[in-house]
Amino acid sequence: MSAPPAIAITLGDPRGIGPEIVQKALATPGFAGATRFVVVGPEGTGVPVNESVGTWPSGSKDAALAGRLAGLAITRAVELARSGAVQGIVTAPIDKAALLAGGYDHPGHTEMLEALCGTPTAMMLASPRLRVVLATTHIALRDVPGALTPEVLERTARLTRAGLRDWFGIAEPRIALCALNPHAGDQGRFGREDDTLLAPVARAARLSGPFPADTVFVRAMRGEFDAVIAPYHDVGMTAIKVASFGEGVNVTLGLPFPRTSPDHGTALDIAGKGIADPSSMVAAIVTCRAIVERLRA
Repeated sequence: MSAPPAIAITLGDPRGIGPEIVQKALATPGFAGATRFVVVGPEGTGVPVNESVGTWPSGSKDAALAGRLAGLAITRAVELARSGAVQGIVTAPIDKAALLAGGYDHPGHTEMLEALCGTPTAMMLASPRLRVVLATTHIALRDVPGALTPEVLERTARLTRAGLRDWFGIAEPRIALCALNPHAGDQGRFGREDDTLLAPVARAARLSGPFPADTVFVRAMRGEFDAVIAPYHDVGMTAIKVASFGEGVNVTLGLPFPRTSPDHGTALDIAGKGIADPSSMVAAIVTCRAIVERLRA
């Protein structure tokens, strides 16, 4: 009998709810024995760690230290995955401003993982009802039209198709492209980008669309598509969170190993109160384990 798969779990920002939801998730019935978990993070959070990256002073509010420890944990988890010591990573939430203050100039987990692994990535938010992939991630809305190039869209389509096939077991993925402008531009009245940029890419990459944002996600939830590529962060994130808040999982496509995370942030306002809901962290662990088991089969 083969050994159970190993998954690294980072504690995230120690000021937030990461340690709490990790501890609650690992206590979920049925997790013990089926997977070997390697907890990566600082000591002092109340959660036993297997891979220590330092010490968190109890009660500290030091954002820079929190960001540095969170960054060190991500780096160490990637090292474990790339060496084969673990087969996947689940990351608890980080604070992007703290990460920067701690010396890591990355907009978020996805960009940091891409830099550490040296491979193109795409951010997927997945739930039992909907899968959304972002063509652009953490950039200002005013910068989106310039960032949406044919190369970016084609790469996102390629990563989405490969991820659905290899990680989710969908042999022939049906992928829709969400339009950039209202009503997909309405024949140019509200912008030409959907006709001149998105439509040619959709044809070349075998995508359906572009379809208006106010209908394409509903169509996907009704089973017409396996995933929707969204042109910018908030149109995609809003759809998935309205559809499945608490059940959504962030999946980083394109990495040499699966990485998942909850669909929420650090929730600094409720940290330490013992009321954080671990549902999304549980879903992230279940999703990562399912992908790992599929790849091992």
